[in-house]
Amino acid sequence: MTDVFDVIVVGSGGGALTAAHLAAKAGLSVAVVEKTDLLGGTSAYSGGACWLPGSAVQQRAGNPDSTESARRYLEALLDGRAKDKVEAFLGHAPELVDALEADDGFAFEWLPFPEYFDAPGRVPGGRSIQPVKIRRDALPVEVAGLVRPPVESDRAGTAGRRTLTGGQALIGRLLAMIVRDGGTVRTGHRVTALLTDGDRVAGVRAETAAGPVELRARRGVLLASGGFEGDQVQRDQHGVPGRAAWTMAPSGTNTGEPIRAAEAIGAATDLLDQGWFCPGPVQPDGRGSFALGVRGGLIVDTTGSRYANECLPYDRFGRQMAAAPERIPSWFVFDSREGGRLPAIAMPEGDPEAHLAAGTWVRAATVPALAAAIGVDPARLTATVDRFNGFAAAGVDEDFGRGADEYDGFFAGETRSLTPLDAPPYYAARFVLSDLGTKGGLVTDANGQVLRADGTAIDGLYATGNTTASVMGPVYPAPGVPLGTAMVFASLAVRHLCAATDGGDPGTADRLPGPPALSVGGEDRRAPGSR
Repeated sequence: MTDVFDVIVVGSGGGALTAAHLAAKAGLSVAVVEKTDLLGGTSAYSGGACWLPGSAVQQRAGNPDSTESARRYLEALLDGRAKDKVEAFLGHAPELVDALEADDGFAFEWLPFPEYFDAPGRVPGGRSIQPVKIRRDALPVEVAGLVRPPVESDRAGTAGRRTLTGGQALIGRLLAMIVRDGGTVRTGHRVTALLTDGDRVAGVRAETAAGPVELRARRGVLLASGGFEGDQVQRDQHGVPGRAAWTMAPSGTNTGEPIRAAEAIGAATDLLDQGWFCPGPVQPDGRGSFALGVRGGLIVDTTGSRYANECLPYDRFGRQMAAAPERIPSWFVFDSREGGRLPAIAMPEGDPEAHLAAGTWVRAATVPALAAAIGVDPARLTATVDRFNGFAAAGVDEDFGRGADEYDGFFAGETRSLTPLDAPPYYAARFVLSDLGTKGGLVTDANGQVLRADGTAIDGLYATGNTTASVMGPVYPAPGVPLGTAMVFASLAVRHLCAATDGGDPGTADRLPGPPALSVGGEDRRAPGSR
């Protein structure tokens, strides 16, 4: 089976659907090709923060953000290797926000969330924005049913919430606009190869339950299907810390086929050992989770020693975990101040009793007994807890400065970030190094074009998000950077492919006739309310 579209978008996260929406609104025929039976990937699990500096949304909120301050912030953190792409990102971010909000189907709001480094240009309260929530019943029925549920619901096989917030709101809103404007969505399509016409990419080959299919693209293919975090072989090959079993990517996703397909036609890659890391309590089934917002307790390595400020932003703490083998696993030690619940945000946290039964959490009446139960030297752990309690009493963490930064107190309040452990019984939760995805992949230019090793662009091939080598390199500057950069370069790719053909007039595209369609397992269906 072969179908023809103007643009094929591989993947269905925030970057992918931004591209599909903008292309469809420009009058192009668009196919979104998704490997699984639900849309949104890790984007749907996220809080939906989008780091898009200098926009009207921050201005409306009275936030002291600006493009120039964001430039100073990034200059202080990045090594300057991708300066042209950073400038493209900064220049286009407010334009993208304007373009999205020009549609009645989309709206942003400012999201208070501190940035991750105390560096010049940092904005108090952060400059991240998020899509406004939307009720599920405000979306077309078939659209609402395709949005991937939150991680805790998705892993349990239960339905999502009635109101979509954060990443779910982002996916739901974008998908509804795509379908409204004539887009096609194909689920159950695992892209395995790129079709070429000479040196130009002209489509994709995908495996489906009904057999192989080919989808042809008149104007271009955009790869936005995530990284390879779900494939342990590739993680080992490239030296990515952590394990595939611990990643936050939905089950069965993000195993890197589109990246390998691009490599097969000469695409260059970079940053393949990098990820967006996070600590998280290992679940009773062995899977990882995502933790942030520590408001009590302390984290120790297998010797019973602290090694970092537990309130660090999650990627920064994850990199501390990865720096020494005795830190994976770590133990999050806490007391009963919160009734035996984890004094942090974890998604999913899991049921404490199930954790205790599985041994992923341990409970004991005293700190020495807790140490013995987790195989840590009791004297060392007792000394660590006593020293931390002394810091809590004094209000100053002399070892790692916990509580000194704006981020440290955001989730717990400045005083609660240093809370003593003195309310037995005591608990220890086994923490591992999880991730929100790999961040190394295809090398792209400022237009989102995929490049060869010699720096030339592969005609007709674009990429964004975790399919690419991140414009931020190994740094995670602020909440919403993964989504914000994915969305901006998706938009720049659509702008480039529109301008590169038909004299820059996308209205002259030879579009497919007929209604917009959703396709589950390869069978197209007319979407409710389509026009």
